[in-house]
Amino acid sequence: MANVKRVCASNRLPPALGPYSQAVAYGDLLFCSGIIPMDPETNEIVGDDIETQTRRVLDNLSALLDDLGTCLGNVLKTTVFLNNIEDFKAFNAVYETYFACDPPARSTVEAARLPLDVLIEVEAIVAMPEE
Repeated sequence: MANVKRVCASNRLPPALGPYSQAVAYGDLLFCSGIIPMDPETNEIVGDDIETQTRRVLDNLSALLDDLGTCLGNVLKTTVFLNNIEDFKAFNAVYETYFACDPPARSTVEAARLPLDVLIEVEAIVAMPEE
């Protein structure tokens, strides 16, 4: 792939909440913006617990990657923002079901407040398959 910046998006995700792209590809890497637990059909935040919100975030990430020609198995690195680090164990229980084999590198940080007061936001760096 040529080393050219390409803005990428999926119609199956809610639109960006601000002046940023859902994802940007450069060479064979895809940089995904933070994804929050918003239902793509209603544009409403789903759930009030970390498990439900984590599943929605990772389902949204999976849909984005699928639409862009890659998959969760190609995720190299995630950065996870938790509203409450006490949710770490419950979050991990859901996360590991999405990344059961060879999980990506990851950083997890507690954030005092996330957009729309969600409990979790996840961003990712993903390998793009060769065309």
